[in-house]
Amino acid sequence: MSEQPLNHAPAAAPEEAAEATVTGSATGSTAADAPTATGSTAADLTADEAAALRAASFERARRLRQEPRFPGGPAADPAGSHHERRIRSFQPRRSRVTTGQQEALERLWPKWGLDIDGKRVLDLGELFDGLPVVLEIGFGMGEATAQMAAEDPGTGILAVDVHTPGQGNLLGLADRAGSTNVRVANGDAVILLREMLAPESLDGLRVYFPDPWPKARHHKRRLIQPEFLDLVAPVLKPGAIVHCATDWEPYAEQMLEVLTAHPRFENTAADGGYAPRPAFRPLTRFEGQGLDKGHVVHDLLFARV
Repeated sequence: MSEQPLNHAPAAAPEEAAEATVTGSATGSTAADAPTATGSTAADLTADEAAALRAASFERARRLRQEPRFPGGPAADPAGSHHERRIRSFQPRRSRVTTGQQEALERLWPKWGLDIDGKRVLDLGELFDGLPVVLEIGFGMGEATAQMAAEDPGTGILAVDVHTPGQGNLLGLADRAGSTNVRVANGDAVILLREMLAPESLDGLRVYFPDPWPKARHHKRRLIQPEFLDLVAPVLKPGAIVHCATDWEPYAEQMLEVLTAHPRFENTAADGGYAPRPAFRPLTRFEGQGLDKGHVVHDLLFARV
């Protein structure tokens, strides 16, 4: 799943500079050499005073990390999830936000964006003007999502990711296509499923090309696990389709095994295996590149029972 935050870090703020005086710097100076706000050095402070200074610096840095990168745009850490100790299925990465993506975020986020803060249950009927709603987890740069939204305006797509450039790109693509059936959610999909969706409120779930975490020691980070399906099943309507796709053969095998074993899901493929790619799932540029390299893409379609 391609979940990644933002662009180049700005110059250090005063609060960040304060933290640097406590923790030392690359110049070889130490915390003991650094002057404090009172003009003394850390060596002059008592242990309690030094601990209090460090705590204040870390708190200021924490508040900075939580500030939105764009005024009125997606929050840096909407649910404070860095305090929640659990294995995560995504690896945040930083990349540059283009001028067009930034413009789309600033203009369209207040209208079509929402932060996954875990503080409320979403009214999907109100959010999507009564349309049936499909949740998509991990949309990358949003090209496939925008195409599916444009080709099926009667279905609402709640698209979740933490990649700020991708969020801006999807908003811009949907706007240019005249699509009004896309909402972009920023944050951890597990918190969304666990705390912000009403029972039987979704008409489907799409997970296309999530991070395969190929190393054996990282398999526990894969999204499609029994515990994840336990969260998904209650928020899906009976008959709703879970549609997964991957070009990583071992992950496809795990997906098939986990979905087949779960009592709340039933394979729609008559032979109990993989399904043909549905016409509504676009063939993306990255998928095409994988196919050119000999990768085999597997689709799985399971109905919630």
